Amino acid sequence: MSVIIELNDENFEEQLSAADKPVLVDYWAEWCGPCKMVAPILEELSSELEDKLVIGKLDVDNNKDSAIKQKVMSIPTLILFKNGEAIDQRIGALTKNQLMDFLNQHI
Repeated sequence: MSVIIELNDENFEEQLSAADKPVLVDYWAEWCGPCKMVAPILEELSSELEDKLVIGKLDVDNNKDSAIKQKVMSIPTLILFKNGEAIDQRIGALTKNQLMDFLNQHI
């Protein structure tokens, strides 16, 4: 069962600092075509990697402060956080293999 947490400006810092695993944050918007391509991949990975990784989604249209703080200029942007700190990121739609290669460098 996939468990993707919904992030917003109010809970962002709390969720990242409370996580005992790395957190992959998907900065997305409803109107973004490439974001919609990445969403089902993230659903799959949230189940496959649930013991190693937390996946969160942040709607940039409704949560501008968190997106601005991380200097998100294009979406989808995927930022990997460890211990509340951003450690790496990818911009644009990735295939599942590309996303796994990115994550396997860090988890």
